[in-house]
Amino acid sequence: MTTDTERVAARPPLLEARGLTRHFKVGGAIARKTLHAVDDVSFTIGEREIVALVGESGSGKSTVARLLARVYKPTAGEIYYQGRALSGLRSRRDLLAYRSDVPMVFQDPFASLNPVFRVSHGIIRGLALHRPDVPRGERRAEAERIVAQLGLDSAGEVLDRYPYELSGGQRQRIGFAQALVYRPRLIVADEPVSMLDVSIRIGLLNLMTELRDQQGVSLLYITHDIASARYVADRIMVMYAGHLVETGPVERVLQEPQHPYTRLLLDAVPDPRAPLAVDESADSGEPPRVVDPAPGCRFRWRCPIAVDVCSQVTPELVELAPRHAAACHVAVSDAGLGDVAVAGTSA
Repeated sequence: MTTDTERVAARPPLLEARGLTRHFKVGGAIARKTLHAVDDVSFTIGEREIVALVGESGSGKSTVARLLARVYKPTAGEIYYQGRALSGLRSRRDLLAYRSDVPMVFQDPFASLNPVFRVSHGIIRGLALHRPDVPRGERRAEAERIVAQLGLDSAGEVLDRYPYELSGGQRQRIGFAQALVYRPRLIVADEPVSMLDVSIRIGLLNLMTELRDQQGVSLLYITHDIASARYVADRIMVMYAGHLVETGPVERVLQEPQHPYTRLLLDAVPDPRAPLAVDESADSGEPPRVVDPAPGCRFRWRCPIAVDVCSQVTPELVELAPRHAAACHVAVSDAGLGDVAVAGTSA
């Protein structure tokens, strides 16, 4: 007899990306080149899970978000939702169903709301498109219920305002409200707190965990702030120059980082107990090369422990501990970066 645990294990993940790649053509007709925004990225997101995708600007995080939201089509690779390939979605009904299940919350809470319409417009329009179970006469009440659920007082009054009449935190909560009206399974949140004051970021981070705990919503939380990722995420994926360089449970990755770029991100987080100082040696070298990149590790110009093979072979993600993988030749050969000495010259 099959147990409940075995049945859950046999189910496909909520969302899976396999070899996800997106390239852009840049330059003129004569000097045409290819920008490798995302290269061969694979990951999964499970039910009721918050996964953080972390990296600096230009690493490809937002491109991944737009691929999942079907704003871009992949150059190569495939995205599977509940075991079904997105490339096989053809009908308007299937496309609406996917966009209902996997909405996106954007970085700029002002630009993502139409300034011409009142706040209620986007929410009620979403109900009309994606919630046929809500009669037309009940859409306003449902919108007020969702907005109140997100901690906005006087929900009816908030819905009647224009976006410019709301604070940044209120606008971002309205962005989450527009996603929640669909009854989503997975929310793709692209830097949702980066433009907000520090004092109100914690409220939105708590909101994300409440959505996971109380409504069973999974989230892909895209951020450059590794400290907030630690606060909110179950699992973390570190991205650099279009590649995933480290993945694993958030506490394990941050306590025992195996890739030098992950260590660099952690070193950049200020310690409030330490005196204010700037360590100029913490990061050096050239920025990543993602336009027609040559084989090899794309972090090698900034890496303090790069060896000869780093300039010749692109490292692949290798599991170094249960559920903890890194794409680093030195980490793989020495099973950890903690005791590694420089074994060769940098590229």
